[in-house]
Amino acid sequence: MRYRRFGTTGWAVSASSLGCWNLGNQWGELSDATAGQIVRSAFDAGVNLFDVAESYGIPNGMSEQRVGDALAGVRDQVYIVSKIGHWGKRTGQGVPKTTPDMIRLCGHASAGRLGTDHVDLMLCHEGNIEDPSVYVDGFDQLRGEGFIREYGISTDDIDVLERFYEASDGACAAVEVNYSLINTAPEADILPFCAEHDLGVLVRGPLARGLLTGKYDRDTEFTDPVREGWNVGEDQRGEFEAKLDAVEDIEAALEPDEDLVETALRYVMSHPVDPVIIPGATSPAQAIQNADIGDELLDRDRWEALRSVAN
Repeated sequence: MRYRRFGTTGWAVSASSLGCWNLGNQWGELSDATAGQIVRSAFDAGVNLFDVAESYGIPNGMSEQRVGDALAGVRDQVYIVSKIGHWGKRTGQGVPKTTPDMIRLCGHASAGRLGTDHVDLMLCHEGNIEDPSVYVDGFDQLRGEGFIREYGISTDDIDVLERFYEASDGACAAVEVNYSLINTAPEADILPFCAEHDLGVLVRGPLARGLLTGKYDRDTEFTDPVREGWNVGEDQRGEFEAKLDAVEDIEAALEPDEDLVETALRYVMSHPVDPVIIPGATSPAQAIQNADIGDELLDRDRWEALRSVAN
């Protein structure tokens, strides 16, 4: 496994880490045992960062609980990332984020579900937030109390990132962004901003919710609540078909010895800002495969060639 310095934190983080959204049954049913095996298989393969959020899971918080249970005994050897911003919204009543105390409330609860006395990196999960001051004040208080070590934001909007960074007076240590071979928009603004300010970069969606595995086509029927909007007649169908076209262009550009998944993940990891990718996994074998991809990067010529296709 390749490890890289994570911005101003100085942490040595596995280049291929584990996204844990799917461990809470939103992408399909998983048993407690399977979820735990996925986490521990990733850890045994060299992964030392695990990304989750307060709202992940059916019910809310299940992903955090399963991650916390699986990491018991090795907690001091890993970094845990969680996010505050959507607790209860999916089930009808979101926790209001009107005061710093509400942010503190969510932070304390997150640490409790994870079974830890602190979360290494806590992110604001409201990617379109206009005024981040409540989050910044709450995060500063949580850090003062020792419940979090560092904080940042998950967003795909450069204006939001800039506002958050300025409101934090430079304390913002990281950003989580959606970035892949079929979504290279962050290369234009967010990633250069991160390089300028030495922010740690986490990449969600490096396989575009599974599309860059090459397993799906226009006849696929999605049964999970995350992707059911891609089905025929649903509101995200046009977006889905456009993304499939982009995947086909990428596949056509692959060299004979290149695997689509490996290439897609290594493309993102090979960006000069040294991102940390957080693909999910639905089996221990897949967690190991994703971790192994973190051993190598693309050479610059190949990266640039793929970039020209993606853009």
